[in-house]
Amino acid sequence: MVGVYGGGAFVLVFLACIALIGVPVMLAETLIGRRARQSPANALKVLALEAGHSAKWSWGAFAGMITALLILSFYSVVGGWSLDYIIDMGRGDFQGVTADQVGAYFGGVIADPWRLTLWHTLFMLLSAFVIAKGVVAGLERSLRIMMPLLFVMLVILLGYSLTTGHFMEGVHFMFDFNPDKLLDGLLPAMGHAFFSLSVGVGSIMIYGAYMPKHSSISGTIVGVALLDTFVSLLAGLALFPIVFAAGLNPSEGPGLMFVSLPFAFGNVAFGQLMGVVFFVLVAIAAWSSAISLLEPMVAYLVERTNIRRGWVTFWLAFSCWFVGLGTVFSFNIWKQAKFFVNDGGAFHLYQWGAQNGLDFFGVIDFFTSRIMLPLGGLCFVVFAGWVMGREAVRDELSMRSPALFALTLFLMRYVAPIGILVVFAAQLWK
Repeated sequence: MVGVYGGGAFVLVFLACIALIGVPVMLAETLIGRRARQSPANALKVLALEAGHSAKWSWGAFAGMITALLILSFYSVVGGWSLDYIIDMGRGDFQGVTADQVGAYFGGVIADPWRLTLWHTLFMLLSAFVIAKGVVAGLERSLRIMMPLLFVMLVILLGYSLTTGHFMEGVHFMFDFNPDKLLDGLLPAMGHAFFSLSVGVGSIMIYGAYMPKHSSISGTIVGVALLDTFVSLLAGLALFPIVFAAGLNPSEGPGLMFVSLPFAFGNVAFGQLMGVVFFVLVAIAAWSSAISLLEPMVAYLVERTNIRRGWVTFWLAFSCWFVGLGTVFSFNIWKQAKFFVNDGGAFHLYQWGAQNGLDFFGVIDFFTSRIMLPLGGLCFVVFAGWVMGREAVRDELSMRSPALFALTLFLMRYVAPIGILVVFAAQLWK
């Protein structure tokens, strides 16, 4: 997205969206979850009735959980890429390769529907297994080791980027302000802020439901947001110098990591081992995120029905897997299928072989990250700020400073909702 939407201008808008919109929404989701200690839809229903409002507020959470499943459908495909690359790295396929060779290799991977389907299936099975068995405690213990290790790997990559001779080019690309595409990047920046913080679908609400009463919501959320943003910027500083050193196009899209980083690992000492470790860690990170996308709907259906958790998980995972085949085929046999095509002023919902428009993956990505995530966040932050009531919010946040609580409530009631609406309006006006 930085490559497509003007470098530093996009980064600046992204940071503003994190601070003024993402953090208030994250606070809202967490306190709703901890207050109700139920699945998102049931949480909004119970708290709305408790405050004397309509139970129909739960529809917003239900829509968010559907959005999470749609995101999981394509997230699983990309997670499958990381599993594939663990094997490829281990075999030494990238040792001494050129940037063109790595690009051609990745092109060959995504052009093979059977190969993508295999890894997509395996990734979805791994995610469903954890949810069905409830072995979250074991995963949590492993993540306490794996995620800091992934951070260390990013620092090592940053060190390599400093040796490429293109580090300052990457810095200028990320932070030089180019206003030409600022308006184009507003909605994508907000959507990516929601995607990065995992807000707008109810996943954070699930974490809030398990959060101890004595823990500080505000301190935890601000810490998470700061660390998430820092790692995002660190990843960019590590990635873009490698991209420029390899002569790659920084706006190539979601496969950029699978081209530039194998090139880097293939041309440094111990790169084969570092590459295997890196993609193992990426796969585990993706695995944990996939679990948080699946869990809200599983928890909701288990609460509302007598169906066993295993069967609920199976059918939901199968549905996501089936929809995910559309993303798999978007890179190969359905590559010519385009939706929302503008053909010289004539609009077509679908057209085969069109020069513009979105493929199936693009449609799902656009609908979820740029429309449904912000709308879900709007629902949750308005609910926490206006529906729950001032005292309920104060009780959950447990802020000692009246001024800090007033500022937080102001952000949730006014700044975040108005910010979301303004960004949508700016996109429509454009």
